[in-house]
Amino acid sequence: MTPRWKFWLIGGLVIAVLAAAIYFPILRRRVKRAAKLQQQSEEQARRELTQPIAINPGDPRVKTKLFWAADTIDSTLVPVTVEMPLSNDPVLRSKQVLNTLLAGPVDAELRTLPPDALLLAFYLLPDGTAIADFSEALATSIPSGIVSEQLAVNSITRTLEANVPQVRRLKILIHGQEVETLAGHLDLAEAFVVNTKPAQPPVKPAPAQTSPDKPATPASDKGPAPAPGPLTADKPPGKLAQPERKP
Repeated sequence: MTPRWKFWLIGGLVIAVLAAAIYFPILRRRVKRAAKLQQQSEEQARRELTQPIAINPGDPRVKTKLFWAADTIDSTLVPVTVEMPLSNDPVLRSKQVLNTLLAGPVDAELRTLPPDALLLAFYLLPDGTAIADFSEALATSIPSGIVSEQLAVNSITRTLEANVPQVRRLKILIHGQEVETLAGHLDLAEAFVVNTKPAQPPVKPAPAQTSPDKPATPASDKGPAPAPGPLTADKPPGKLAQPERKP
């Protein structure tokens, strides 16, 4: 190779290196800009999908119990009371409380559900079985492990139990499909029991009867005996949601 060719070769390599040094930062900025635009479009789509459910101004404000984690160490739930307008329709009411649960508490570390998880649909069958269809993020973004998966389902079932008595069982779908487990551990094949308390018809007081030959006895100063407690006790904070097993 002649010295002249060496000169041109070295000069060409230098020019290529300089061009790359100038072009690569520009290319990197363009890639970052495209990724940012794509992220913004996805976020916009997510916001459109999760538009808050229309609240009827006439709906009464109700003290609503939402169940989030007690702390970052103990795997238990505690109810947080939030006053919010709730619909009397059980399906719309369920969507309202679940979307509020998905929004998370003030302290993000106490969340039980992934921040990017969405409630896609909610149905309630005549027998009290509810079907909640969540986005794939509920399964892919939740920390894999029986504790975190059980805590997530518990927060959903206990929130429904506290606010929507019409829901008796809950079947969880992921993006419209039945899945075997939530994130590899918790079984989602069966519906979870939400409310086992039997409906109690109101007790009608018996009419007072007096004998025609005997004056009515005055009421005692002690007052009526206290009414018996509920047939079933409330769940403790750490009670796990159990799937309903067919006999």
